[in-house]
Amino acid sequence: MKKTITYFTFLFMMPAAYGMTVDANEPKTITAEKIEYDVNSKTIKTSGDTEIINESGQRMTLTDSYLTRNGQNLSGSDIQIWLGDNVYIESDNITRDGPETIALDATFTACDNCDAYGDAWQISTTKIVHDMDSHMIRFYNPVLRTYDVPIFWLPIFEMPDPTIKHKSGFLTPDIGSTNNMGTQINLPLYIAFSDTHDMTITASYLTKENPLIQMEHRLNLSHSEYRTNAAYTHNRAGEDRWYIFNNDVIELGEYARATIFLERASDKTFLQKYGFYDDQPYLDSGASVELFGQSGYVVADAHIFQELRSTTGHYSTPSGNILPNIRATYQTAPIFSETYLTFDADVLGISGDGTSSQRMIGDARIVSPWTLWGGNRITASLSARYDLYHFNNTEMINLQHFSGLKDRFLPSGYVEWSLPLFRPGDQWTHVIEPRARLTVMRRTGEDQFALNNDSAGALLSDAMLFSDNRFTGLDLWENGTYADYGMRYAAFSPDGDMLEVFVGQTYDFTDRADTDINSGFHNGASDFVGRLEYNNMEWIDLNTRFRLGRDDLSLQHIETSAILGTSKNFINIGHIWSQQFMDAYTPNAAINELMAGIGIQLTERWSVRFNAIYNMTNGEFQRHAGGIFYTHPCYYLSVEYHHDNAVKEDYVGTTSFQFKFGMSINGQRY
Repeated sequence: MKKTITYFTFLFMMPAAYGMTVDANEPKTITAEKIEYDVNSKTIKTSGDTEIINESGQRMTLTDSYLTRNGQNLSGSDIQIWLGDNVYIESDNITRDGPETIALDATFTACDNCDAYGDAWQISTTKIVHDMDSHMIRFYNPVLRTYDVPIFWLPIFEMPDPTIKHKSGFLTPDIGSTNNMGTQINLPLYIAFSDTHDMTITASYLTKENPLIQMEHRLNLSHSEYRTNAAYTHNRAGEDRWYIFNNDVIELGEYARATIFLERASDKTFLQKYGFYDDQPYLDSGASVELFGQSGYVVADAHIFQELRSTTGHYSTPSGNILPNIRATYQTAPIFSETYLTFDADVLGISGDGTSSQRMIGDARIVSPWTLWGGNRITASLSARYDLYHFNNTEMINLQHFSGLKDRFLPSGYVEWSLPLFRPGDQWTHVIEPRARLTVMRRTGEDQFALNNDSAGALLSDAMLFSDNRFTGLDLWENGTYADYGMRYAAFSPDGDMLEVFVGQTYDFTDRADTDINSGFHNGASDFVGRLEYNNMEWIDLNTRFRLGRDDLSLQHIETSAILGTSKNFINIGHIWSQQFMDAYTPNAAINELMAGIGIQLTERWSVRFNAIYNMTNGEFQRHAGGIFYTHPCYYLSVEYHHDNAVKEDYVGTTSFQFKFGMSINGQRY
């Protein structure tokens, strides 16, 4: 039977004449089959398997040990110093010098029994020094071995032990290659200022371009966090090219938060050419302040945009900088039954290119939901909205430029009815819910003022039905009375299966203003819209939205996303098809785009992944990427490629390859 001695207590009970003290290097707990203590020589001898835990927490296992009272001298067989669950130093000659543990002719590994046929990697060395104060491990003449095959040698090498979460030093480099930039070697330097403050500086060597410097800075404080990414190069054409992204979040108390964000680049193509591009059409810089309350919310923000798209025209984002943008909402407690009031305010200023506009909107609404006999649900609402605009040399809807004030009063109201019908069952629970809403609005002579403020127009979909304003944004406004109606069917199983189908339509009682012929709206009845969702919580998640022509039910628009499989073996599919018309009777080339991805777990550790976007209208790939990945408990590696066909100014589509390799110690990657 093994015996355990808490050595500190054992020494405390000895006569004070011995004058003994205990420091962090002394044994605290010794567990062995047999333990003998020699009072005269102040040494300990153990027999059989032995475990020693020092006051500092360092753990050691060995057989038939002999050690002095202060732990300075130690002998035994099969000596292993454990620095983590699977991390240890092994040597038959281990001594201590103050806080340093010295192992001669030693082996270090973080892959204890990681494979049946040997350790994936280990370092053999003439001497290892483990400093328990700095928690650093220093290797002399180390040789890295993979499955006992020597790979490379260094004269000296130093690394933190697994107890250190953050330590300054060089990280594992990675290698990439592109057809435009040549081979790229990235050497990252990690700098740890504290446990909550660090930085990574990466020097990148490129064979076809000048070097690139990248920087990531991270700082966490008790009530705030700061993040900055940046890169800079002076290219061979003599140009300074760079970008900087910054995002700071500052908590101003329990009910307030401030955010400062910065996104700027030297030009439109730097991000894309150097691999930092993430399909963003523009860069957004500014700041915001948010105020929270139990029943209210206020946000004030400002935005300065940098356009990255190469063509000009009207986009779905404001064509100018935004200052200010203030939105506030407040909802009362129920004033009777479940009836409540909401108040909204909106202030927006847009300026740029010699033009500007300011908007102020106030809206008050009362909403009263009721559940009546037989499960009928009725919701009634009345709203009054007032808009005041000031324009300065702003292009209006009639293509004329205007300076001055415009205002409009927009009262509205709606009544909505629904009747959910349930049919429980042992296998499935079925729900059928008809739903209808009648919205009455004041008809105005102008449904909008400026040509391009915050509204992008209307595209009919199921998500737009049963809403107060079917346009995007606030500047465009519905004009007159309309009705929305549809039918929803849903089914649920005890195993988590879910099926939902919805089909609906909208009907305008007054003639609409000029609307995009591809929107799905018409005078009178619109096209039919719907959605289909199915999820069995195991291997399929399907979502599709569609629009059918009102006259012949011909397919006008469909967008689908599906995930088939598990987290390891899967297929992702996304598809969008939309019929486009040059006029009401002349079809144009349809939008037809396919997005697909696949992941296959070849073995427990090997996997491959591939994804692509294919423009079926033009018959060409927009981009595709893939790679092969190996994940081992003790190391990882990957080989990836990326190709895109984008052409913009000085950027022409590239093919790039990247190789990554690193080691894992106790789950941390190096």
